[in-house]
Amino acid sequence: MKKARLATALLFLLYGTLIGVWTARIPAIKERLGLTDGLLSLALLALAAGAITGMQAGGPLVDRFGTRRVLTPVAVADGFLLIPVALAPSLATLAAALFAFGVVHGTLNIAMNARGVEIERSWGSPIMSSFHAAYSVGGFLGAAAGGAFAAAGAGAAVTFASVAVVLAAVALVAVSVRARTHPATAVRQNPGRLHGVLLLGGLAFCALIGEGAAADWSTVYVRDNLGGSPALAAGAYAAFFAAMTAGRLAGDPLTARFGPVAVVRAGGLLAAGGLGAALVIGHPVAGVIGFGCLGAGLSTIAPQVFSAAGARNPDRPARAIARAASIGWLGFFAGPVLIGGGATLTGLPVALAIPVVLAVVIVLAARAVAVTPTGEQVTAAR
Repeated sequence: MKKARLATALLFLLYGTLIGVWTARIPAIKERLGLTDGLLSLALLALAAGAITGMQAGGPLVDRFGTRRVLTPVAVADGFLLIPVALAPSLATLAAALFAFGVVHGTLNIAMNARGVEIERSWGSPIMSSFHAAYSVGGFLGAAAGGAFAAAGAGAAVTFASVAVVLAAVALVAVSVRARTHPATAVRQNPGRLHGVLLLGGLAFCALIGEGAAADWSTVYVRDNLGGSPALAAGAYAAFFAAMTAGRLAGDPLTARFGPVAVVRAGGLLAAGGLGAALVIGHPVAGVIGFGCLGAGLSTIAPQVFSAAGARNPDRPARAIARAASIGWLGFFAGPVLIGGGATLTGLPVALAIPVVLAVVIVLAARAVAVTPTGEQVTAAR
């Protein structure tokens, strides 16, 4: 089980690394094709559509064939599908390539989270947050690798091909590890269970709006609205990212001691209180601290949502995870747009109150994660 846990963490690391390296090379792709911000946004919408399509397709595939059979092809292929993105000669081909990458990446998201739920169920104590911590670390490593290739003058295609080869080898090692896990308990789907999964998706939606807002607007807010230096402004997202990673590393022992509901509720309070206070104070240092509190507060929401979704519908855990994840990712993609639209109407400081309000919603709806994984008999993993 220790090997299986490490192998699953490697898959999350791989997933985050690909997102990080892709994000780091977006400017190079934009410059090569001469895209405006608006045209680039259209291409990124294709990535979002592909990811949600892959999540919806991945749920039934995993439930039918098992996590390992689905993980093997998508984990190996995921990185290589970024190469056509770098070589696309036009906006239309870029959108098509991003859609294809998104489909496989979304399927990998569901398969690895379903695998995480399997391992957690057999482990006997909360470990899902540690997997998501590996994803956060992977994002940092991918961004650093992408930046290093860019500094060396390498093109995006060379960057993606080099990273893909390494990550494919990591994926093959990770998926080769077998474990003995608890099987799902056969239960019939009912409206109450579906309602519960949708509520979990709503929690993820609220949290991922905050994550998207921090990624796109934290630096702008501290620099342009609060008059912070460029270095301090960059520190806003760095504080968010570091606090989220630290929160996920601490999430499992906290969940084991206090329970998932208390952890989610406390996280929502920290996110709302920290960012809310920073918006009221209106000082650059307070802004950096506020986004750090937002990252720490939101850090355990997604792991708890995926864990609870898989346990809530144990006969079809991947479909439940796919439903909750798709709703959540809509929040991640919609968050920056929602904040940007609000900023146009009311100003950015007021628009950033949206994640604060949604963090309060998380506090009020925290009982949704109160689900205990089931399954007693141990059988070989699929």
